Amino acid sequence: MARPESRPGAAVRVPLREVQDAPPLPSIEGGFKTILADPPWRFANRTGKVAPEHRRLERYSTMTLDAIKQLPVADIAAKNAHLYLWVPNALLPEGMAVMEAWGFRYVSNVVWAKRRIDGGPDGRGVGFYFRNVTELILFGVRGNMRTLQPARSQVNMIESRKREHSRKPDEQYPFIEACSPGPFLEMFARHAQPGWSAWGDEAAADVTPRGQVHRGYGGGAIDVPHLRPHARIPQQAAQVLGVEFRRRYESGLSIRDLATETGYSIQRIRSLLMSAGTELRERGGANTGHFPPG
Repeated sequence: MARPESRPGAAVRVPLREVQDAPPLPSIEGGFKTILADPPWRFANRTGKVAPEHRRLERYSTMTLDAIKQLPVADIAAKNAHLYLWVPNALLPEGMAVMEAWGFRYVSNVVWAKRRIDGGPDGRGVGFYFRNVTELILFGVRGNMRTLQPARSQVNMIESRKREHSRKPDEQYPFIEACSPGPFLEMFARHAQPGWSAWGDEAAADVTPRGQVHRGYGGGAIDVPHLRPHARIPQQAAQVLGVEFRRRYESGLSIRDLATETGYSIQRIRSLLMSAGTELRERGGANTGHFPPG
């Protein structure tokens, strides 16, 4: 989508994808009430190379800040709408500028804390000043629209294992759907979601998203710790388990399924689900299944 940049005497970088104009944004009557965007930010690392687009890394093409700001998001958003905007820690000012250009005002953020399989911080992050183990979603509002009732008890944190480069956690979708109303649009989508409109050059079903899945980066469940019957779960671990149990419960497993597979009591499973803002089904409303391996 972006044009390659050059300077006098320098070789022109060749983008990872053929340069082309951005396709029109999708539209819907009344506008999208919730928009999720993960722009392909362009930034230079301390060696002067454009890190995400470096040919050796084989990742993805990027866009300039001006090109991102010029996308006509305000034209396809509802009068009252929410924006969830992913932004690298090093580009917070640019993220704020994009949010304003798209017609939203910043009100809060959501932190993605990247975890190891045992629930500890994933120290494989990169960074010049600190080793980053978090990423931010800037939350913006257009017009006057509060979050939905479940958001009143929802902490502003997602804790999960990371996957291939740049891929964001699947837990973001139930999080957003519980806190903001549809219709939903995901911009720069890489893995289209049921019930969402998707826009981006990797959104089509016949396009394989870039980004090699490296060993140990496969995403998925965090190990369930063994607990004595009345032992308390540390707060951090409880948050991680609550999100994971909610994802599996909303995929069709019942509370009894989760209790059977984990060895936890039904009351403990129910408590963890409720702490994650899960809307519990009536008894007998679940589909049985198998607890995926951690």
